[in-house]
Amino acid sequence: MANLSTLRPSLVILLDQYTKLLRSSPKSLRILAATLLCALFGGLYERRRRRKKADEGRGRVLLRRNSAIQLKDVIINPTKSTTFDAHRRLFLEPIGGRKSRSFSGADVGEGPPVNTRPGLNLAFLHQFLSLLSIMIPRLTSKESLLLLLHTFFLISRTYLSLVVARLDGEIVRDLVAGNGKAFSWGIIKWLGVGGPAVYCNAMIKYLQSKISIAFRTRLTRYIHDLYLNDRQAYYKLGNLDGGLTGGGADQFITSDLPLFCDSAAALYSSLGKPFLDLVVFNYQLMRSLGPVALAGILLNYGGTAWMLKKFSPPFGRLAAAQAKREGDFRGLHTRLIGNAEEVAFYGGADMEKVFLEKGFRDLKQIMEGIYNVKIQYNMLEDFVLKYSWSAFGYLITSLPVFLPAWGGLGGVLELAGAEPAGRERDRMKGFITNKRLMLSLADAGGRMMYSFKDLSELAGYTSRVYTLVSTLHRVHSQAYSTPRPELYGMADIQGTLHKGYDGVRLEGVPIVAPGLWPRGGEELMESLDITVREGEHLLILGPNGVGKSSIARIVAGLWPVYRGLVSRPRGGGIGGIMFLPQRVYLAQGTLRDQVIYPHTEMEMRADGRSDHELKGILDAVRLGYLPDREDGWDCRKEWKDVLSGGEKQRISLARLLYHEPKYAFIDEGTSAVSQDVEGLLYETAKEHGITLITISTRAQLKKHHTFQLQLDGGGWEFDRIGTERERSSVEHELRELKEKMKSVEGLRDRLKCVENELARVFVQGGEELPAYEGTEQGSSELGESAVVVEGEGLEPAKGVNMGGGCFAGVVEMGVGMESSGQEEKEEGGESPKDASESAAPRAEAKPAEPVHSENENLAEAVRADPNEN
Repeated sequence: MANLSTLRPSLVILLDQYTKLLRSSPKSLRILAATLLCALFGGLYERRRRRKKADEGRGRVLLRRNSAIQLKDVIINPTKSTTFDAHRRLFLEPIGGRKSRSFSGADVGEGPPVNTRPGLNLAFLHQFLSLLSIMIPRLTSKESLLLLLHTFFLISRTYLSLVVARLDGEIVRDLVAGNGKAFSWGIIKWLGVGGPAVYCNAMIKYLQSKISIAFRTRLTRYIHDLYLNDRQAYYKLGNLDGGLTGGGADQFITSDLPLFCDSAAALYSSLGKPFLDLVVFNYQLMRSLGPVALAGILLNYGGTAWMLKKFSPPFGRLAAAQAKREGDFRGLHTRLIGNAEEVAFYGGADMEKVFLEKGFRDLKQIMEGIYNVKIQYNMLEDFVLKYSWSAFGYLITSLPVFLPAWGGLGGVLELAGAEPAGRERDRMKGFITNKRLMLSLADAGGRMMYSFKDLSELAGYTSRVYTLVSTLHRVHSQAYSTPRPELYGMADIQGTLHKGYDGVRLEGVPIVAPGLWPRGGEELMESLDITVREGEHLLILGPNGVGKSSIARIVAGLWPVYRGLVSRPRGGGIGGIMFLPQRVYLAQGTLRDQVIYPHTEMEMRADGRSDHELKGILDAVRLGYLPDREDGWDCRKEWKDVLSGGEKQRISLARLLYHEPKYAFIDEGTSAVSQDVEGLLYETAKEHGITLITISTRAQLKKHHTFQLQLDGGGWEFDRIGTERERSSVEHELRELKEKMKSVEGLRDRLKCVENELARVFVQGGEELPAYEGTEQGSSELGESAVVVEGEGLEPAKGVNMGGGCFAGVVEMGVGMESSGQEEKEEGGESPKDASESAAPRAEAKPAEPVHSENENLAEAVRADPNEN
């Protein structure tokens, strides 16, 4: 049999001795020991919890899971689509709901349902309550808890104000009576009340700031979910919808939204606590001074409110106007920063300075106007709320002394007939207490009156934020309507965009450049029908402005499909479609982020990709030197300023090789790349199995494509590259060029004869004319023959034969070559240099100019490069 353990009896004995020691020790020592043990074990537990939390935070990475973003220990879930559907009626329907449409003619999507001026009206109430449903989504939310705590501290502060008022009267009474003991005890109680009062005041301000941050967090996430999604609201908001005025979306989100949240959070404190103070203090004054005093106070409130409302400026409209001018001025600076290089090349600093000065001058004028209006109102407000109310307060507090029958409880004490000394002390106590209550009441009433001004400013901010959210809802739900029908307007979208098709197909699709809602768009092409399958590379050619890039925008879903059907793969990545815009976008981040955009590094690692693979991609696009030149993959720079134009385009093609989509739209993606590297890039992309749809003006890209779509400004032609028809047209063009080159030698001989005749011509007065530049003979001297210019007529000099030899055919040849030179210019070749630019000044003889001009045309035509003909 195994030996029994001796550990358990020892533990029992130890615990028994510890229990006896605790029973025999004083109570205070036991409490101290228990506190130390709790602190020790609590500290160990908290240390373990923090270490575990830190380990979990380091182990978590930035991942996309079910459209949620997980960052360390914070999970940000997107707003549900059902929430947007529920809120849509608040932001896209009129105030009266659907029943009011028959009276107002409004409809869903007609814009913000209330287009009235910002102010304290029904529109403001509707807008604020609609935004409040976003800021406080449910009663169990964090914001509700913060408001509950805020309410508790507001009530506590009001109760402490009553305690302070009574304590103030008692201290003054004891001081007048000379009661030192009671006076000292009153001072101790005063200091004791000061601690909780200070804490309440600090917590009120702290919770107000927390509520503002919570409101801003809710609204910012809500707006970002509407603004940044697969429906490209961030693009359509400024390019298709004209609902935002007075700044872009950045102005509304970064400037107007914080002002609205601060005003909304302060509104509860500036209205809630004063209202509670008014109720409590009026009740206390009614008990102390009687119903007559209460009636006078209420009458004073009504008169003050009427006066301030009558003379109050429209603070809501002023705040909205100032916010608009602030947005305009900020937009001018943003525009200058974004186009700094172009402005520097043009030397347009002076012009941009004029624009900035004008924008600031407009902002300054409206701000000065607002301050001029405010100063008059502030003078009236301060006089009424401070001095008039104080004088009225003295009259009210004197009722128990001069009119004790109407003085309430204080009048009863006066009529009781106490001793004169005691009566004076009671009067002093009552006056100090009532004065403190009246001061608190005046402060509450003043803050209530001031809050009307804050409420008007809040109405302006509410209108701005509501306009942003309602516009985003309209863009998100495509809920557009217009009082008058517009062809190709946002309310005239009847086409279909189908995602999930293996290829790119357009059937009966008009190419339309949309206008800002509610205006209609401009039709660039009546109808387009093309189909691109896997391996059928398409080249879209045409001059500028015919709608080449518009096709990519329509297929990508940036522009609406007004008619017909557009079919395309579902998304980017393997098996999808990718769009490379003409202007390469370089994101903030490392060199690695530029290659894998829009993926993150963690997504790249999760897919099993490595930096070695990225190095191979850069080698394929001839950018393998970048990691060494830029200090590795983790280097962070402003890449749009570091990389050249060709490097930016090759980075874009590197993204294409990284994601390996099945189809790719490339809009002028190699215009800054040399032709040899350009061909290599196209062949590399085709080797990766990517079907290319290229938008370009360079015909030499035909050899990398299978089909071509030729646009000519309203019409189009879709054909396979290398067909018999195309070869015959090229051969015909070559024959025409050869015929033109045969006549070049004859034209050179004629030019020599003309120059020999012109070498013997000079102007009256002995001024010499230099020979024509660019000929094979070089410069020739002038002969002794002359053309005499008399007045405006032209006569031949002695010894000059005007009808002889090759000079007789000058006019005929000049006319013929003039038309030939015109044809060359129309074909796109460079026109020869005008010979008149290098000729010396000749006499102003108008009849001689046509002959000389024809000779110049002859010389220009012959000097042209034969290869261009």
